[in-house]
Amino acid sequence: MRPAPIESLIQSGTNLYLDSIDPDLVVQNIEWGAVGATSNPIIISNLIRTGRFDPLITELIRSGLDDHAICWKVTDTLVASAQDRFHAIWASTQGNVGWVSFELDPLIEDPTVDLPHADRVAKYIALGKQWSEGHDNRMIKVPATPAGLDALEELAAHGVTLNVTLIFTMRQYLLARDAVWRGAQRRATLAHFKSVYSIFVSRIDQFTSERYPELPVAVQGLFGILNAKRIWSANAEFWAPKKTPLQQEIIFASTGTKNPNDPPWKYVSALAGSDIQTNPPETNAAVAASEQRFTSSVRTLPSQDICETLDRIVQIEDLERTLMKQGIDKFVAPQKQLLQTIRDKRATLGS
Repeated sequence: MRPAPIESLIQSGTNLYLDSIDPDLVVQNIEWGAVGATSNPIIISNLIRTGRFDPLITELIRSGLDDHAICWKVTDTLVASAQDRFHAIWASTQGNVGWVSFELDPLIEDPTVDLPHADRVAKYIALGKQWSEGHDNRMIKVPATPAGLDALEELAAHGVTLNVTLIFTMRQYLLARDAVWRGAQRRATLAHFKSVYSIFVSRIDQFTSERYPELPVAVQGLFGILNAKRIWSANAEFWAPKKTPLQQEIIFASTGTKNPNDPPWKYVSALAGSDIQTNPPETNAAVAASEQRFTSSVRTLPSQDICETLDRIVQIEDLERTLMKQGIDKFVAPQKQLLQTIRDKRATLGS
């Protein structure tokens, strides 16, 4: 039975996604009304550590694969399993929802490796084509880094369904959206064209609370919401006259609260009403267990005074520069940890 709070969120117009591909959580969240999911190296690494996939890893070790190959074989297998669960939803909506996101190799962005920009772009293009091939409902996650942005047009032209991630600012969104649209127009048809743009929310509020302690208490913790709503509005305005068969959506990501004084549904409530919310399992669970009822609020901005205060104090260039540096570190480090998890499993299972 679908919990009433989640039912109200869905009825408000939100497409609910799960920020996990844990098979058990996928089943539970589909029962609750989730229509998609996403993966990343942290999720894969945590799943491997549970021991539930030791038989698969043992088989791959015995087949002679190295750690890198095992890492991507396990990732591919787990994402494909989640895709199977969501495929009926994908088919019933002709591909509008029912997607599972697959993140390309974060080590492309490793700042300790002096990889030329053109080589990074080429890797994104090659891997995007490779990991999307043969998958109906797999989205390919590409970060809004310089190399990631420069890969988008070619990937979109090739027919790859894209989830552009690590977006913090309007500037990044506009670059990503325009590149994807240029690529889409090179296709023979737009019948299956789908794109989404992941706007990180709570990380922005965490940044502003640390960087701008002078913000009035009533204004703290609101810039992430204001920023996301503005980008959502720009996205809706851009795509409306294009009349693409499928929705081109914003993903409200990083929706788990980081301030312990905030209710766990702070961002769920503020951004309810349209497009996609990719919520951590614990956020969806907290919503399900709550007595909250959600109505559409994504179109409602804070008061003019609050907007003017935030715009005056928050320096967007500094925000993007800082959060992208942190974002790349958080992008690369989990992939290295995932490889270490594989090495640890080899040490125990291989013997």
